[in-house]
Amino acid sequence: MTTISTATAPTRPRLPFVVPLLGLGTFLMITTEYIVAGLLQALAGDLHVGQARVGLLITAFAIGMIVGSPVMALATLRLPWRATLVLALLVFAAGHSVAALSGDFETVLIARIITALASGAFWSVASVVATHAAGPANSSRALGVMMSGVGLATVAGVPLGSFVGQLLGWRGTFWALAALAVLASPVIAWFTPPEGGRGTASIRAELRAVTNPRMAVLVVATVLATGGYMTAFSYVSPLATDRAGIPLWAVPLLFVVFGLGATLGTNLAGRFADERPITTFIAAAAGTVVLMALLVPLSTNPVATFILMFLLGIAGMGIPPVGTGLAVRFAHTAPTLAAAIAVAAFNGGTAIGTWFGASALETALGVLGPLTVAIIMAVLGTVTLLAMALRRARHQPEAGSSR
Repeated sequence: MTTISTATAPTRPRLPFVVPLLGLGTFLMITTEYIVAGLLQALAGDLHVGQARVGLLITAFAIGMIVGSPVMALATLRLPWRATLVLALLVFAAGHSVAALSGDFETVLIARIITALASGAFWSVASVVATHAAGPANSSRALGVMMSGVGLATVAGVPLGSFVGQLLGWRGTFWALAALAVLASPVIAWFTPPEGGRGTASIRAELRAVTNPRMAVLVVATVLATGGYMTAFSYVSPLATDRAGIPLWAVPLLFVVFGLGATLGTNLAGRFADERPITTFIAAAAGTVVLMALLVPLSTNPVATFILMFLLGIAGMGIPPVGTGLAVRFAHTAPTLAAAIAVAAFNGGTAIGTWFGASALETALGVLGPLTVAIIMAVLGTVTLLAMALRRARHQPEAGSSR
């Protein structure tokens, strides 16, 4: 008699509940970063300034994230993770409350900078908490789930915020964001795991850990790759209306489609990146190059534009969890500062790309100008990653390494 044994395929463990909770925090941070674009006219009218000046609220937030993420990571270095997350959420809520109570533009601008500093602190520490809670074997997957909040903010947060703004004014949207942050803070605090033997932090040691050649190359690659797809995303509206003939009322659907792809992309990249992070990063960056190159001839077709933006969301938003995970691996003795530098690199790439994209929009290339900038940046980012991979291949195989 033959005995037949059945082997069950190993299943990946479920991620701790704190990981999706941190995704809710990320949702709030990204919603507030993007929401001004949907409230531009309401803010301009109520604060009695021009729309171009209101646009500074977006710029101020980006600069606050670029500078504030590493600065706040160092400033809160010796605070417990739980305390830092709660403090960041409460300062986030306070910033929105001050803005909602204000009647002048300058106060709202200062409140936005304070909110950006809190967002940078939250994102940096949340990345470390997510990877710590999930364990080394599932760290990138945890980051992917946490960063699903980015796609969710694009799909639901910004449209809902704009809708609330239409019903209750922009102040109503800001009050809603403040209330959600206050409600989230005790829940996140309750589920944040203990820090497990975390040693006394030294600012000098942290800075030494992140100033190595691998981190420098990673930051350059992240800035270029992120700047690529975010420039295409930021200027998709004129591309869609002028080339594809998509009506203005339907343009927000492109952002929703991109957000749906982003939600899928962060999770897919997180699953693959635990074993092959650099390969996943290269695939995501190269994917954005191909998709944006296809947008040049196919953006005259509305259906093709929607499909390509969905796929660009998948490829592009696969970059943040992989980039953050690699930063934490490359500077493993300073994970919070490493994650903060990754956040700064994402925002830096967006700022640089959109600035050059705005200039390119005024050239003879017209609406294809920003897309051209996006493709060049993404190509350079992919080449940088390939150089990193080739250098690593000379020293060790990918399996089980930080590749």
